[in-house]
Amino acid sequence: MTGKLILPGLIDPHVHLRDPGQTHKEDFYTGTTAALAGGFTTILDMPNNKVPITTLKILNEKIKIAKEKIVCDVGFYFGSVGDNLKEFPKIINKVFGLKLYLSKTTGNFLIDKNILEETFIAWKKSSILPSIRLFSDFEKPILVHAEDDMLDAVITLAKKFGNKVHVCHISTALDLKQIIKAKEEDSRITCGVTPHHLFLTENDVKRLGPFGKMKPQLTSKKNQDFLWKNLKYIDVIESDHAPHTIEEKRGEIAPFGVPGLETTLPLLLTAVSEKRLAIEDVVRLCHINPAKIFGIKTNYRTKVVVDLNSSFIIHNSSLFTKCKWSPFEGFKVKGKVQRVFIRGKKVFENNKIPAKPGFGKIITP
Repeated sequence: MTGKLILPGLIDPHVHLRDPGQTHKEDFYTGTTAALAGGFTTILDMPNNKVPITTLKILNEKIKIAKEKIVCDVGFYFGSVGDNLKEFPKIINKVFGLKLYLSKTTGNFLIDKNILEETFIAWKKSSILPSIRLFSDFEKPILVHAEDDMLDAVITLAKKFGNKVHVCHISTALDLKQIIKAKEEDSRITCGVTPHHLFLTENDVKRLGPFGKMKPQLTSKKNQDFLWKNLKYIDVIESDHAPHTIEEKRGEIAPFGVPGLETTLPLLLTAVSEKRLAIEDVVRLCHINPAKIFGIKTNYRTKVVVDLNSSFIIHNSSLFTKCKWSPFEGFKVKGKVQRVFIRGKKVFENNKIPAKPGFGKIITP
């Protein structure tokens, strides 16, 4: 593996840009510059903002703010705790899916298990685009944060109602085994894994302290090995970019989450150089599958130029993210993003962002 590599623009379907409401952690401009620095030209932003995105009005306000700041393309998800089902038809053409939190995470935006079935039914009715209702592949997915027994409940409902479901950030052999079984039974389930669960384990927690606190939590090397061994069953790599300030992380109760937009591709390319995976795997996991699963339109002039020979050490000070830290600080990686183009326009070159705020597009399926 030598020389320059040209990749299609990468897609991260799972980020938390914190804007609006918590822009001291990250905002649409700093978050999208971090995306470009990491080779991601399209990102999908989660709805658990300080004021969760649960109505058309709140969603439109978020879109208006984003339009003025973004330098890469951005799409959005809708959120629910089961009390806003009447909003689904109003927002269906503006979002890429519905995010449900069934396990504790940032914001405690949890849905009651008793309302889950009704929510699955309501989203199913709303999410198949009216003009192509016969073609179920166009159905927008329900994304879930569901660990352990909650994952079993989701799989059961997905089978019962035929929903398209994406399980976010799986981290254990047990969870992946459940998903593999569901896939083999022809259920419409996809899944993603994060770089921190592929490249860090519970052994790193002592070193990282609060900077290793995340949900799902870091787990055993045995679980990690199972993820690597069964990568063919994993559909996407998702950074779950979840920035918090250094002060917040060092506070009395550290919040869950770590940033990841800028470190995902270098970590994956380092694994390629070590022959743990192939370039084709990176393209499948970070471009082809995210586009297919979430219905994202791509452009052949959107591309990323990478220097495969460039080795560097990840330093907090060089990051574009506003939070200015990474759990991978000090890691030596191989494969550096040199230039990024969106629709033929140069938006990143040699650690500079020539794109102006507002260049990026708000995208819809």
